[in-house]
Amino acid sequence: MSKKTRNIIISVAVLLVLIAAAVGIYFHFAPQPQDGTKTICVSVIHGDESQKDFSYKTDAETLREALEPEGLIAGDESEFGLFVKTVDGETADDSLEQWWCVTKGGEMTETGVDGIMIADGDSYEFTLKTGW
Repeated sequence: MSKKTRNIIISVAVLLVLIAAAVGIYFHFAPQPQDGTKTICVSVIHGDESQKDFSYKTDAETLREALEPEGLIAGDESEFGLFVKTVDGETADDSLEQWWCVTKGGEMTETGVDGIMIADGDSYEFTLKTGW
């Protein structure tokens, strides 16, 4: 075996070990569902800038599982999960480039409602935005 081939094999092996370590770290620190009853708060900021606050007690693991059965959110199914189009009875108007922004404690969430794991005491906001 040539020195070049050996170096390529070693490089690939090191790369695979680094990838495996990164995946392990991700799953170790990824948000985990919390078992049991949780209380979450949800604020809805409508297009007219009025705000309504809701509080729910739930055993759900994700934000979608907690809010969809309550009728607070609705939308279209996509390859990424539920695309929220309606919140508290107000539907985003695509012709006006409206969309619902989901935040947690004022910070935009990195996933949709299907991927947001909830914990006791969490607060979320749904704000109707205009413009892509």
